[in-house]
Amino acid sequence: MKAFLMYKDRDFDLQEELPWNEQALTQDLELNTLFNAMALGDKFLFEVAKNAVLSGLHNDPDTIRYRQNILKDCLNNSSIVRDIYDIAVEAIESKRKHWYGIFRHDSPTSILHTSVEKMQTFVGLLKKIKDIADEHADKFESEGFRAFFAMLNKELGDEYFASVQHHLRALKFRKGVLISAELGTGNKGTNYILRETHEKKQSLMEWIFSEIQSWMEQIFAKTTPGYTFYISERDESGFRALAGLRDRGINLVANALAQSGDHVLNFFIMLRTESAFYVGCLNLHGHLAKNREPISFPLPAAPGERRHSFHGLYDVCLALNLEQRILGNEVNVDNKNLVIITGANQGGKSTFLRSIGLSQLMMQCGMFVPAESFCSNVCDGIFTHYKRKEDVTMNSGKLDEELGRMSDIVDNITANPMILLNESFAATNEREGSEISRQIMCALLERHIKIFFVTHVYTFAHGFYDKKMENAIFLRAERQSDGGRTFKLIEGEPLQTSYGEDLYNGIFETDASAKV
Repeated sequence: MKAFLMYKDRDFDLQEELPWNEQALTQDLELNTLFNAMALGDKFLFEVAKNAVLSGLHNDPDTIRYRQNILKDCLNNSSIVRDIYDIAVEAIESKRKHWYGIFRHDSPTSILHTSVEKMQTFVGLLKKIKDIADEHADKFESEGFRAFFAMLNKELGDEYFASVQHHLRALKFRKGVLISAELGTGNKGTNYILRETHEKKQSLMEWIFSEIQSWMEQIFAKTTPGYTFYISERDESGFRALAGLRDRGINLVANALAQSGDHVLNFFIMLRTESAFYVGCLNLHGHLAKNREPISFPLPAAPGERRHSFHGLYDVCLALNLEQRILGNEVNVDNKNLVIITGANQGGKSTFLRSIGLSQLMMQCGMFVPAESFCSNVCDGIFTHYKRKEDVTMNSGKLDEELGRMSDIVDNITANPMILLNESFAATNEREGSEISRQIMCALLERHIKIFFVTHVYTFAHGFYDKKMENAIFLRAERQSDGGRTFKLIEGEPLQTSYGEDLYNGIFETDASAKV
């Protein structure tokens, strides 16, 4: 049995290798804030969210839409989805509570007993999931959930449950074990085979009559129907020998039942893992809905296209930290490879850049995005190059460190990536930083790589602006006439100032007012 709630035709691999730059992505985009909002303190939900988001750079829009439709069903039926997740968790937790696993030195009798208990628990939980499918399947519209419920109906019919219960009752061997064997070399037993006792189904009165008849035959029978021997209550060696014969007879059955139990357990493990992603999305949705923040399901475009437009896009991590409405941005950079962002200090440039990276990651793992509408082509890699704080442990200067990180990006660059740069190469003078940035940007643009670059280096930004490139667009953090920040980005020519004087005046005016 397969859930197939993350992919149409394969399981979601929680052990999949994460991108080489996961630490940089997590730090620069503040991803732990997103993961914590999805996890609500649950370590497993955190790991699933982290793996799904960071390894979700699928260049197949069909896979993205497949998950989006499943997530829409989850939002419309959140309590049902949480029930399914809770049942899967209960199945896994029941294993830990009631038994400690099967070890190689355990006897076949012990393995069989443990496996019967395990399967008895699993059957009850499978029945719960089947009841959910029978009662609520018509409320789900996505291809993924319809296939999931169809699989449950096919695999878990009434005949399946009746057959399993019949076999589990038989494997308890309440009337003893029937085993056949042959004599081998030296009259040693060989070819031990467990035999099924063919018991005819009887009504209660028929069973009572047959028991009385059997009792009467035992009393008045002249000879016993077979060879019988009895072991003394004090014969420990005899009991051990008898237990050994029993173990040989049930060994194959015990192992087969243990494997069946592991198969069902693996189904619950995968169901828990795949449904955990959607539970995490429901948790995140609850946070955003509380603050009345908008969300939308993005339109993923093919990798070869250059699409990127949105309305009301905001930084989801900032919204989670502030717990209030965040102003969104409206930008259309379709058919552009280079977006250079300049403008006033503390005007929202870095926040905007982070919202670009977060929304792309969220779209490509099949989530909703923090925007009223959003469309972007899919990428097969996201790379960040952000300004770092001074590190006293570095053996070289900040510029060397920045160039080293850019070299790592170039070494690992993919065919269709997105690169986010935040005040890169500002550790040196403007002329040198401008030339370094220009050469790197020109080389990346020759590969048709999509680039978002936040910079205060006027020489670099205006140099590209003067080229009047058709595949470049220039955004500027808006500043009001009185120096106030709207935290909105508008299309505009790079300015030679970042209005640091506004910040200076704001700080010292506040200090002067406080003294008065």
